[in-house]
Amino acid sequence: MAVIIAGERSGVGKTTVTLALLAAMRSLDQQVQSFKVGPDYIDPMFHSRITGRACRNLDPVLTSEEYVKSCFIKHSQNAEYALIEGVMGLFDGATGHDDTASTAHIARLLQIPVVLVLNCASTSRSIAAIAHGYRTFDPRINIVGVVLNRVGSDRHLELLTQALEPLNLAILGVLRREDDITIPDRHLGLVPTGELTNFNIVLDRLTKLGKACFDWEKLLPLMANNAIKKYAHTSELASTKPKIRIAIAQDPAFNFYYADNLDILQEMGADLIPWSPIQDHRLPEGVQGLYFGGGFPEVFAQELAANHLARSAVKTLIQAGIPTIAECGGLMYLCDRLEDFEHNLYEMVGILPTTAVMGKKLTLGYRQAQALADSCLVQTGDRLWGHEFHRSTVTDSSKFPLFKRSGFDSQSSYPHEGWQKYQVHASYLHLHFGAQTHLVKRFLHNCSKF
Repeated sequence: MAVIIAGERSGVGKTTVTLALLAAMRSLDQQVQSFKVGPDYIDPMFHSRITGRACRNLDPVLTSEEYVKSCFIKHSQNAEYALIEGVMGLFDGATGHDDTASTAHIARLLQIPVVLVLNCASTSRSIAAIAHGYRTFDPRINIVGVVLNRVGSDRHLELLTQALEPLNLAILGVLRREDDITIPDRHLGLVPTGELTNFNIVLDRLTKLGKACFDWEKLLPLMANNAIKKYAHTSELASTKPKIRIAIAQDPAFNFYYADNLDILQEMGADLIPWSPIQDHRLPEGVQGLYFGGGFPEVFAQELAANHLARSAVKTLIQAGIPTIAECGGLMYLCDRLEDFEHNLYEMVGILPTTAVMGKKLTLGYRQAQALADSCLVQTGDRLWGHEFHRSTVTDSSKFPLFKRSGFDSQSSYPHEGWQKYQVHASYLHLHFGAQTHLVKRFLHNCSKF
């Protein structure tokens, strides 16, 4: 019905393997639906750019196990094949002490076989011990084959093949060391596809790699979705009439949005109007709400600051009471100023009386959050899960913070966070609406009154 591309650890090459598979299949006009385990935004951008279909995140922490299953079934049913890219190492979970939200968790939940990517550099016969360990660690996980990455020579491949032969474990792909494809990265991971001027060259290399390096006779039957049951639509989402016009910031500075979030907003009655805080001098007319996702405002701070008309228009509408969601990068945009990595200061919208400062420390992880105040999105007392992923901090905290936060155990607490001002909901927490559509209902209700 599908396969999950898993890695023995992070950095083993599962993203390259996944993209090469998707590129080769797309070049042959095969419809493939891709998924990504976890909360990542950037890898799904590459999936979507290659397949022409929105990649879907499978995250049981931000949503729920039931939502993960329904999301997978719903979006796989209209494609010939389905492919899931894992996260970190196969058994590496979000809590650190079990495999919650790991690739293995999703494989068990969906009862989907695993293809394990192995880094073969600096090893030969020992590869069999690694493969055997992963295969037997959790008998509930069905590892149907391996992809050998960073193979040095024909002799090296011969030694690896001989070592793996007693395990009766299929070798489904072989990538040589010279096959490594470098995709530029920076402080939050890969550079998004929209900024890559050589994307077509990268795509061509991925396509050739995919066609040449995999055993398609064995792989395609594993990915065929003929066993996927039909999705039963049980959504209680209520569409509002007339549609509520929401201006959504979509450009190189703001592009971190879960595809499901946008779908849910539209299903519940939103008319999403894209606009660019970098290029557009005014907001779309007649909007009743604003949505600023995450992204890279620090990279485009000079362009954002130079667009005085856009900043002024946003500030005027917010001061007039328009409901506004500002996640992470959106929060940074609404600050008084933004200080980039080179300590250059740029004027931003000026709604939040603080400066967003870029730093070396990466703040990363899931957070349990309890709302301490009402906003256009949450009510006091609401409990929800979010994810943080940023290298900026604010110089001044809100006197009336939005969230009380903790980790997976109640002992790991974090400083209170977030801003509620006018009708703004500003926070570093990225939220997925899949299992908490009441947040969308509240937001759109507030927008309808503007």
